Amino acid sequence: MDIRMIQKEQAWQLRHEVMWPEKDLDYVKLKDDDEGTHFGLFEGEQLIAVVSLFVNGEEAQFRKFATLISHQNRGYGSRLLSYMLGEAERAGVKRIYCNARSGKVSFYEKFGFTVTEHTFTKGGKDYIVMERFFGAS
Repeated sequence: MDIRMIQKEQAWQLRHEVMWPEKDLDYVKLKDDDEGTHFGLFEGEQLIAVVSLFVNGEEAQFRKFATLISHQNRGYGSRLLSYMLGEAERAGVKRIYCNARSGKVSFYEKFGFTVTEHTFTKGGKDYIVMERFFGAS
């Protein structure tokens, strides 16, 4: 297993396949993808999981975290998320947040994320904003 930075176009392909296969490819593109750092977890040369990190000073958001359906529940996503969180902390991030699908809250809680009061629905799916703080203030 190997984790490395990838191009946004690589992230788009896996995002599309896993998250919104019924939509056009443009649906999974973010207007700020050029400002993000995109990470991919590979097994050999096969891209298994992706996540995109957007750092803004001491705050960051990760978005479009996806693992191939055939490889879910095997620890690949956990490994990639742990790696990305380490990169965020090394970059000086104090608070990181994500828009978690409501069914994935317990997954993110294992990584120290807590639920905020912010919720929304997009594309027929319910989301909860979750956050985590690094270090002691």
